[in-house]
Parts: sequence; structure tokens; C-alpha cells
Amino acid sequence: QLQLTESGGRLVQAGDSLRLSCAASGRSFDAYAFGWFRQAPGQERLFVAAIGWTGITYYENSVSGRFTISRDDANNIVHLQMTALKPEDTAVYLCAAGYSSRSESYYSTRYKVMDGYDSWGQGTQVTVSS
Repeated sequence: QLQLTESGGRLVQAGDSLRLSCAASGRSFDAYAFGWFRQAPGQERLFVAAIGWTGITYYENSVSGRFTISRDDANNIVHLQMTALKPEDTAVYLCAAGYSSRSESYYSTRYKVMDGYDSWGQGTQVTVSS
């Protein structure tokens, strides 16, 4: 398993941009797929974006075109670039790693499934004011 630490969350205004980072420690970073999820107060945790080993990306419909997930295997870090932020984007954003030893084709059907991610960070708060 990896240890994950998110950073970059803060209070911003609607329309602003923000970049979240997820730093990983542990072995074999490049063997993992990564996902970003978010959880608003009193609500369930929801999928936001994911990236596989070859850089293939997946997005939840409401963030597609506004958010970009990327991975830097040389530095063991995953980013979530967020643009055109909206008040409804307000949540705690969590990074997750998992699906090691799986194929890209398998991940393409499972990237939203939280059970497949075996490492989670503590989260970083993003607050978007209107």
C-alpha cells in the first residue's frame, strides 16, 4: 500500500482555478491507478476523476472539461487541476490508490468503484464561494 497526502485545498471564489496534489510514499507508485473522490458534508463520497497506468483518464460528467487529472511517476505525485470552479464543487477531496496488478481494460470498467482502492489520503478541503 501507499501512504497518500493531499494538499492544495483552500477557499476560492466561483470561477477560480485550483490545483490539488496527492503525494505518495511507498513502493511501486507506477503500479497503481489513482482516483480523486469528493465528499460534501452529510453526503456520500463521490467519484471525481481517475487515471490509469498508461495515463488514460476518466471524469465524472459534472467536472469533465473543467478538471484535469495527471500523474508524475518520477516524483510520485498525482495532480487534480480544477478550473471554472462552482460552489457545488465545495467538498473534501480525497486521493486514492489501488488496482495494482490489474489491467488497463479491467480498470476502465472499475475506476469508480471505491472498494478497489486500498490506500486513501485524509483529504483536503475545497470551498468555493459564490
